[in-house]
Amino acid sequence: MSESEQRVVGRVVIVGAGLAGLRTAEELRRAGFEGDVVLVGNEEHLPYDRPPLSKEVMRGEKDDTTLKPREFFDDKGIELRLGAQASGVDVDTKSVLFADGTELSYDQLIIATGLEPRRIASFGDLGGLHVLRSLDDSLALRSELATGKRALIVGAGFIGCELAASFRAAGVEVVLVEPQPTPLASVLGEEIGGLVARLHRDEGVDLRCGVGVEALEAGDTGRVGSVVLSDGTVVDVDLVVVGVGSVPVTGWLAESKIALAEPADGGGVLADEVGRTESDGVWAVGDVAAWRHSTGDHKRVEHWSNAGDQAKALAKALVGAQSGPAAVPYFWSDQYDIKIQALGTPSAQDTVHVVEDDGRKFLAYYSRDGKLTGVVGGGMAAKVMKARAKITAAAPIEEMLGS
Repeated sequence: MSESEQRVVGRVVIVGAGLAGLRTAEELRRAGFEGDVVLVGNEEHLPYDRPPLSKEVMRGEKDDTTLKPREFFDDKGIELRLGAQASGVDVDTKSVLFADGTELSYDQLIIATGLEPRRIASFGDLGGLHVLRSLDDSLALRSELATGKRALIVGAGFIGCELAASFRAAGVEVVLVEPQPTPLASVLGEEIGGLVARLHRDEGVDLRCGVGVEALEAGDTGRVGSVVLSDGTVVDVDLVVVGVGSVPVTGWLAESKIALAEPADGGGVLADEVGRTESDGVWAVGDVAAWRHSTGDHKRVEHWSNAGDQAKALAKALVGAQSGPAAVPYFWSDQYDIKIQALGTPSAQDTVHVVEDDGRKFLAYYSRDGKLTGVVGGGMAAKVMKARAKITAAAPIEEMLGS
């Protein structure tokens, strides 16, 4: 660490106490930042891990997914402000505004507010209707599984598929509704989506693709009692979970002069390749951040590992240090006994080459313009991770298929 890097001081305010916010605070200290670090969260909980919410927490195997104990923040000199709802930013006076009328000045502001679930306004607010984002959401939904017999999940993305698996483990009948031809079609393509569909049907999920939801109907108790699908089918249910994706939490920035991506482009806070925005002293990291990539385009990456990679790059840039090479993107999803892993940048628009499939586990290569872009496997952890160097080198797909 150079002398100049060690002398960087001032106050850094990080709004968003999820994984990205926490990792950024950690990386700032690791990079030698000696000023004040204030980590602000709108929940009362200490920063916690979200992936287990649809799995271990939902299945009752875990109640607490706290990432760091309170002593950690004291030891690192990180001030925690929990239960604080940010409502705006004044970039001229460098102040964060809060819903309770208070303000907090900053020298550097890092926006790490993450995502919020999309809701379907026409569904109303019947009892038994849920979304999943927070720990409280997960615990509330878990409590219903004790008496619920039949659930309908709207959306067969990663959250919907993980919830279907957790519900089946609890003995709940599951109807999984997806307007696309297969689960995960928009992310991994229809071919791999078909293999995921097979997995869920083998586990007893009533998977209905190519169909949406027209309306929810209340039962005798005022809770949701049935769901009308777009094909006219009526499904009796005890509870409904909406898992149709998420949107970046940027509403509080609407009057701030901080540049935001258009909703049609995925939304989020526009930033360069290390998280720096065009507003002086303002940065963005994690799911809410639309970083500039090598193509010149801005895009958000909603993966757990990306939060840590971005935090490291941002912290180094803030203290004036050099960042290392970009990590190969990686994400995963646990469904039943199968860990679905994706390495690289697989896309539904890529050519998919399924190279192994035993009826449950599978391995596929993704290629674009004849080059390997990613590897996706179900229950094939070693073979997926072995491809990291090949993805970095953009190996010819013929080389992979011939190996």
